[in-house]
Amino acid sequence: MAEEKTTPTTAAARPASTGVRRPSSSGPRRPGGPAGSGPRRRGPFRPRRKVCRFCVDKVDHVDFKQVQIIRTFITERGKILSSRITGNCAKHQRQLSQAIKRARYLALLPFTGA
Repeated sequence: MAEEKTTPTTAAARPASTGVRRPSSSGPRRPGGPAGSGPRRRGPFRPRRKVCRFCVDKVDHVDFKQVQIIRTFITERGKILSSRITGNCAKHQRQLSQAIKRARYLALLPFTGA
């Protein structure tokens, strides 16, 4: 085998670190995602706020036996859509998720979409 020369890695052989970090060659880092993505600008009109479908229809309780209505609030994979997407209020979103779970248990709705 050939002899390999190794350099000593003691503190005397290495230059002393000043503790100051130098900026990378790509420039200073900014928080907020990938480069070039600034704050999103909206057009002159704000999107209309979604209203709760159950509040508009004055529904007191979401029934698990109304499968056609409940089916509109789940994805094709069987996941429950959030109230941010559907526009439901907190009260009806809780009732809706409970109704979906009961309908799944009674095999009125599938657990998965496939």
